[in-house]
This record gives sequence, structure tokens and C-alpha cells, in this order.
Amino acid sequence: MNSTSNPKRLEQSAWLIATLAVVCVAAILLSRASVVHSARGRQPAPGFSLTDDKGGRVALADLKGKVVLVNFWATWCHGCKEEMPWYIEFADKYRGAGLAIIGISMDADGWNAVRPFIQEKKLNYTVVIGNDALANQYGLDSMPLSVLVDRNGNIAASHAGVVDKDAWEHQIQKLLEEKSNQTAGMN
Repeated sequence: MNSTSNPKRLEQSAWLIATLAVVCVAAILLSRASVVHSARGRQPAPGFSLTDDKGGRVALADLKGKVVLVNFWATWCHGCKEEMPWYIEFADKYRGAGLAIIGISMDADGWNAVRPFIQEKKLNYTVVIGNDALANQYGLDSMPLSVLVDRNGNIAASHAGVVDKDAWEHQIQKLLEEKSNQTAGMN
């Protein structure tokens, strides 16, 4: 083999490996990206009725007619803490347009860990304590897990891991623009 071709081949091989690595990472990210499903292809969101930090009942069924962001999180989850300021912003920005946010804590210590955390982070949306049965119904296998439920109570999008703030906000906006079956007179 010619000694002058070895460095060239090594350079070409390194470039090819780097390119393949970028393509693989992009494919993984795209496969994890959430997409709002068409209204016809959406499945009903698993219902729940849980208690918030003030002792009030929070039932998903009571929020029909609103777009609901359901977010599974824990106080120890770094990605969860990264998203929280965005969700605080979304709650302020879109509450009047029909967005409700329910943070479902999966902390094993329950309210002992969660109440001080809510105050520290100044969460302005509903927080409840989840359980394994509910987590299983939503397919929770890593946190955070964020789910967008449309005005009719169907899952429109789901995202495991930290969401892309701008893309997720765009999806929320799209869902807020949709009419529910009730408001469209389709019941």
C-alpha cells in the first residue's frame, strides 16, 4: 500500500464516521420528537382523579374542552427542572386561551418533598402526586414525560425527555386553535 494514501484514507474514514454519527444522532432525535397526531388518529387519554396540594380533587375528565399538558416529573429530575420555567410561562401565557397544566409528581416521598418544591419553584399550575398504575397507563419509562391532551380528551402528542420549548409551544398553539367536538357541534 502506498504510504501517501494512508493519511488520506484515514482522513476520509474519519469524515465518514463523523458523518454517520451525526446522521444517527439526528435519527434518534427525530424518532423521539413529538408530533401532534391528526385528530382522527388520536386515542383517549387515560383518565385519573387525584388530589392537589390544597386537598382539591383534580380529574382529567373535568378539563374536557381545554387543552391539557400533563407532565410527569420528580423533584430530583434535572430535565424536569429545566422544563418547569417554560411550563410556568405557558400557564401564564395560554391559561386564558384554554390551556390547563397538570404536573404529576412521581416522588416517593410524596407531599413531604413536593410541597416545599412547589413553593421554591413558584409553580403556577396544578400539581398532584401520581402512582405506578397511572404512570403505566401513560407509558412512563423515563422522566420527564409530557403529554398534550386535546379539547376532546384525546392524546395529541407525547414526548419522553426534555421537550424542545419552541416546538412544544407551537404544538400547544395548534391544539388551542382546534375546536372541540362540543364547540364544533359534532356531539
